[in-house]
Amino acid sequence: MSRSRCVALLLLVLCGAAEFAEACSCSPEHPQQAYCNADVVIRAKVVGRKEVVTGNDAYGYPIKMIQYDIKQIKMFKGPDGDIDTIFTGPSSSLCGVNLESNGKKEYLITGNMDSNGTLRINLCDYVESWESLSMTQRKSLGQRYQMGCDCRVVQCPMIPCSINDPKECLWTDWVLEGTVQGTQAQHYNCIKRNDSSCAWYRGSAPPSKEFMDIADP
Repeated sequence: MSRSRCVALLLLVLCGAAEFAEACSCSPEHPQQAYCNADVVIRAKVVGRKEVVTGNDAYGYPIKMIQYDIKQIKMFKGPDGDIDTIFTGPSSSLCGVNLESNGKKEYLITGNMDSNGTLRINLCDYVESWESLSMTQRKSLGQRYQMGCDCRVVQCPMIPCSINDPKECLWTDWVLEGTVQGTQAQHYNCIKRNDSSCAWYRGSAPPSKEFMDIADP
C-alpha cells in the first residue's frame, strides 16, 4: 500500500472515530433532568429485535437501525396512545442501546420523537432496568419530576464547583461517591419552591408546605 493511501486511510479512520465520539458525546444526566429533557418516558418490556433499513444517507448507503418491539406497561410522559416500537443505532459505536429482547426484563426508557413520530433512543438517554430504580425514583416519575422541570440539575465535575443561578441544584454524586447512580440520583429531587428558587428534596412523600415556603437568604 502506498504512503499516500495509508495517510488517506488513517485520516478516514480518525475522522470516523471522531464522528462516533461526537455522536455519543454527552454528560451524564440526573434522572429528573433526563425526564424533563425527554419527549417520552415509559416503562416497558422488549419482546422483539431486528435490524431494519430506514433509508439512505447522502452517499446512497443504507441507514441501518435496530428496531425493538416493546410492550408498554405505563407511560409517564409522551403522546396519546401506546408506543410499540423504538429505534436505536446498530452498535454502541453508533450510540446504539443494547436491550434484552426476551420479554422478561422491564425497563425505564426515556427518548425523543423524530419528525416522523418515531421514538428513538441512544446511549445519551436514561435507560435503566426497572428493578434497579429506587422507590423514590419510581414514585417521582410523573408529577414529582415534573415539578422540577423549571429547575436545572447541574453536574459537579470536580471540586470546587458551585451553582450560578437560584434555579439550579448542584449534583455531586460523581465527585463524592464516584458514581452517577449515587445518593442524589436515587433519593433526591430538585424542586421549585414558592420563591421560584430550586432546592434538593429527599423522600418519596410529597414536599411539605414548610419546605415549599422556605426562601433562600
